[in-house]
Amino acid sequence: MVSSLSKGFSSHFMISLALAAMVSSAVAQAPVPAKPGTTAPAPAANTAPVNAAPVNNDTPQPAAAGDDSSADPSAQEPSANDQAGMFVFKKEVEEIILHATVFDAERHLVPDLDRGAFAVFQNGTPQTITAFRRQDVPVAMGIVIDNSGSMRDKRDEVNRAVLNLIRASNPEDEIFVVNFSKNYYLDQDFTSDVNLLQTALHQVSATGSTALYDAVVASAVHLKNNTRLDNKVLLVITDGQDNMSQETLDEALHRLQQKSGPTIYAVGLLGDGLQRQGRDALARLAQGTGGVAYFPENLGQVADITRTVAHDIRSQYTIAYRPQNQNVKPDDRSLRVEAIAPGHGKLTVSIRSGYHFAGDSSH
Repeated sequence: MVSSLSKGFSSHFMISLALAAMVSSAVAQAPVPAKPGTTAPAPAANTAPVNAAPVNNDTPQPAAAGDDSSADPSAQEPSANDQAGMFVFKKEVEEIILHATVFDAERHLVPDLDRGAFAVFQNGTPQTITAFRRQDVPVAMGIVIDNSGSMRDKRDEVNRAVLNLIRASNPEDEIFVVNFSKNYYLDQDFTSDVNLLQTALHQVSATGSTALYDAVVASAVHLKNNTRLDNKVLLVITDGQDNMSQETLDEALHRLQQKSGPTIYAVGLLGDGLQRQGRDALARLAQGTGGVAYFPENLGQVADITRTVAHDIRSQYTIAYRPQNQNVKPDDRSLRVEAIAPGHGKLTVSIRSGYHFAGDSSH
């Protein structure tokens, strides 16, 4: 079932969402309706279900699981006629590109490592790194903020902190804003215009319950529809635990952890509404997607957190390697990246599952 437009909010549109309890995957592919006076984003060609990797014109995607690229004419080219008059086909070597973020034991960002600090493993076998760089790449980002009654006295401070993040972000980032309570509203579609985003942040009603999981999953679906940017991020801010969603926490995590799913940064504002269960849920959502959950002791700390998140997003490593076994396509479970650097202690490497194959034009 797709959530309908709520009475009294005719200026807002609900984000399209295919609930896990439904069997109709077509609903999950529906485009997000735009606000009045704006143009709805064009749906991607041959739009895939929510758990499929997005197509990016600049980021070719791997072939479907089980495909043999040696059978794909685009992966081969005749180099010359041999002495018997037969064509000899030369297979193009595929290069896999990973986006990685590194944290220390306290979950602090580690942005200054060099190539020698990293090791890549596919199915437990070490791989040779062929290219490496630290880079600030534009991201598609959704800002998802609790709009329930308990947030009424917190929104001004939260909005200022979020604007700090927006202003500290890459100017080419594309950002949308979702406010949620019992329902969830797309108050600003993808834009780089700070003024439009600021206006959307002030679309505050501060009433109702908290359908956190539904809002997060719906926002992830909307992120998938941005085919221009490969890296996806959700910033989620709430002061309460979910008490209204049709999605469960496990169902939400399953959807979010699909290939090319978003990295979630969660900010849990301490209060009567955010009990241990709510804190644990935010931590699972964040850590299960390669992100971080923060629990500030007071509202004044939120601005520092959003600046940290902005720095995190802009401090990624890009690592490329050519698999030793070209006949095996890697999946999320087969890939592991480790980092070791003197003076940093134990490091954790988060890699985005939206890897792609350089030179693959199958999209």
